[in-house]
Amino acid sequence: MTDFKYLTPGQPAIFKDKYVTKVSESIQPYIQGAKADIGIIGLPASKSSISPSLAADAPKTIRNALNAYSTFSGERNHDFKDTTILDFGDVLIHPTNLEETTERLFISVKEMLQTNACNRYIILGGDHGVSYPSIRAFKEEFGRIGVIQWDAHHDVRNLEDGGRTNGTPFRSLLEGGFLNGEDLIQIGIRDYSNAKEYHEYVKNMSVVVYTMDHVDQMGVVPILQKEINRLAQKVDFIYLSVDMDVVDQAFAPGCPAIGPGGLTSRELLAGITAAAKHPKVKAMDIVEIDPSKDVRDITSRLAAHVMMRFMYQ
Repeated sequence: MTDFKYLTPGQPAIFKDKYVTKVSESIQPYIQGAKADIGIIGLPASKSSISPSLAADAPKTIRNALNAYSTFSGERNHDFKDTTILDFGDVLIHPTNLEETTERLFISVKEMLQTNACNRYIILGGDHGVSYPSIRAFKEEFGRIGVIQWDAHHDVRNLEDGGRTNGTPFRSLLEGGFLNGEDLIQIGIRDYSNAKEYHEYVKNMSVVVYTMDHVDQMGVVPILQKEINRLAQKVDFIYLSVDMDVVDQAFAPGCPAIGPGGLTSRELLAGITAAAKHPKVKAMDIVEIDPSKDVRDITSRLAAHVMMRFMYQ
């Protein structure tokens, strides 16, 4: 057998510093019976997006972005290289049938949870429509669920005009009985991004809404601390749903529905850190990144940092 000096057949030729562990090196594919701290699943569905979107490609680009970062936190002076991560892969979606795709996403998230392999989970979308089957699966497995939705939009559009889309997940959850209105917290809702009808709908459903004006006045971390402590008294489980268009377009240009006046990247990361510290926060989805609209993977790299803030506690 030939021993190659510089060739690495079947493997990328990547520089390796012996002192650096990249986040991607901590990730292993799921095998039956495996156990880990974190589970990751990709829900690459975006055909129901109201805006033309290739958000189905985001799970791949977010995973790739993890190659750029190390497991060491200088702020906490701790290396998280021993945090174990299992990747359950991506769901095979139906090419044309949107209801079948939704059912496949629900079944796949539920199957992941039924392995009891991990303590916490990260779901990579896809557009925000994937949150409906994902949250439904968590609710059925774990009981009463509280959701903190990071979003510029309410995502409670009517279903008559277009069926289930990325604009309807929380209406579907509320009206399906999977989520109580008082257990849904919306953070970062922006002016001129929603209809009056939907603003009134969430208020009538007892959804707790924090606009960007509230964020400016109160600060994102105090809001989160207040609402998580309130939710924790009532729910069995807390789920973070992070629509990346909650972030200002300057920091997240790869979203289909970009706009000015959103959170900074630092505000988002500080908020995720504050939320993830609570023991009842067990899952997070990241949605609405269209890699074809991104610039130098800025938005996917921010999503990778959101993952690390969630994983490394």
